[in-house]
Amino acid sequence: MSLMPLIVALFVLAAGCLVAGLGQAVAARRRWRQRRRVGACMRGVWSAVFAGLGAVVGVAGLALFGYHRLTEEAVVAHVVTRALDTQRYSVRLELPDGSARTTELAGDQWQLDARVIKWQGGAVMLGAPPLYRLDRLSGRYRDAAQARLQPPSLVDLGGENLLDLWGLAQRHPSWLPWLDADYGSAAYLPMVDGGRFLVTLAPAGGLIARPADETTRMRLGEAGG
Repeated sequence: MSLMPLIVALFVLAAGCLVAGLGQAVAARRRWRQRRRVGACMRGVWSAVFAGLGAVVGVAGLALFGYHRLTEEAVVAHVVTRALDTQRYSVRLELPDGSARTTELAGDQWQLDARVIKWQGGAVMLGAPPLYRLDRLSGRYRDAAQARLQPPSLVDLGGENLLDLWGLAQRHPSWLPWLDADYGSAAYLPMVDGGRFLVTLAPAGGLIARPADETTRMRLGEAGG
């Protein structure tokens, strides 16, 4: 389930706080010119409070951008593979929101990684659900020696975000003690020509990859996957 409605609400709240802070700043300036010093100082304090609250709420919205709420085992992606050459495949990643991305991967297997955030302490008691964000799609070589010699092919799905919640929790755990972002999760399966795969994420935080149809299951068996 997307967090976009919550993120939009946070941005609207942040904008409202900043507007209120600006209004208080204008009122403080007017009272200062009227030599009403105490009233001007009080307005200035409220301006700082609203501005600070708006900044905090806005940062929270940015930090949650790209994440999804996980309330039960959820489908996070469909993966479609098509052979182009030996150990080279066209891979299409289809997401539940209807968006899709196609890339070329080298290797014998595809791998999908996700960042998973779980809550601790009181947040768990209040029923806060885990959050996830797909991180990258990459190719893997079955043979370890080949993997050491050839660079991996991968696609960054998350993009760079300095205020990413998972990254903040890892770099500064003392800032967000109620978050558990100690690990990610990954799932992989062999790439086969005409393969269709289903990737789900369990509430416990683990990605699970399965063949999406019987044809793919048979081709995996033929390929020894």
